[in-house]
Amino acid sequence: MGGAVSAGEDNDELIDNLKEAQYIRTELVEQAFRAIDRADYYLEEFKDNAYKDLAWKHGNIHLSAPCIYSEVMEALDLQPGLSFLNLGSGTGYLSSMVGLILGPFGVNHGVELHSDVIEYAKQKLDFFIKTSDSFDKFEFCEPSFVIGNCLEISPDCTQYDRVYCGAGVQKEHEDYMKNLLKVGGILVMPLEEKLTKITRTGPSAWETKKILAVSFAPLIQPNHTDSGKSRLVHLPPVAVRSLQDLARIAIRGTIKKIIHQEALSGAGNGLKSPPRFKRRRLRRRRMETIVFLDKEVFASRISSPPDDNNNSEDMEEERLEEEEESKPSELKPDPPVNFLREKVLSLPLPDPLKYYLLYYREK
Repeated sequence: MGGAVSAGEDNDELIDNLKEAQYIRTELVEQAFRAIDRADYYLEEFKDNAYKDLAWKHGNIHLSAPCIYSEVMEALDLQPGLSFLNLGSGTGYLSSMVGLILGPFGVNHGVELHSDVIEYAKQKLDFFIKTSDSFDKFEFCEPSFVIGNCLEISPDCTQYDRVYCGAGVQKEHEDYMKNLLKVGGILVMPLEEKLTKITRTGPSAWETKKILAVSFAPLIQPNHTDSGKSRLVHLPPVAVRSLQDLARIAIRGTIKKIIHQEALSGAGNGLKSPPRFKRRRLRRRRMETIVFLDKEVFASRISSPPDDNNNSEDMEEERLEEEEESKPSELKPDPPVNFLREKVLSLPLPDPLKYYLLYYREK
């Protein structure tokens, strides 16, 4: 599924293409997509395909196409402090991006059917926390994953502000999904071959919007035990953070404010991150149609009728692209410094406390 935008050479270029095609429309969603490299969620031998706008599946491991994830993120209308439930949480890629927006006081839960995928997701989450410099730019709501069938969630579970289901929902399960929502909450799911956004406007009132034509594998029906009883899925309790954890959040936040003030005043020489390397000029053409071909979703562009002005503009853009590509590679700036990490390491504190403030970072 996918193929709506051109392939990128790296994660930033993939996001540039998604923005050009209007799949990413808000700054919060853009920041989350740029912070987590999609290739990190691929197996090593398949990473060459990570920046293509295509779904990827290997055994039980599955990633939806980037254009689908971006539409989902935009439709969820995420805000700090909300609770989120990901049904069919898979690799944890989406849950981690959501966690960057929810912040430290949100709730981030996922239900996944396959135990090997749960283990894979936990490994990828640990890798992101311990090695990614992007982690220090956000206050993260770490996802918690539980194993089970998302159609067997315990009826006494709490309701959520935002819910996403990553598999095709049969019509008979629509009400079940709706009941997972708080009043005012948003549910996004594939329903009857359409990515659908449902907002709960009252105890028994709903607003429904069809977003995009999609093709998802259907939800797997529960496999009851010999006794006929279902295996209820118990979601993690909403726990109160410890005083120690709250102190870490407060200290990291204070250090970030100091760094920001130093950058604004110019007192911290060189604190501003260098700009990203200027990328090729993007041509803006609207997405007009999305079509099905052998259960895959493809997008086709319809350009405006050619005229002399458009032709001359295209020639000028091509000339500028060639000039930029011919520039020597040494113009590309060095990677930005992780100032939060540098500041923490310079504090007059015992090493174990420094490592705790850095979430035991390895880099």
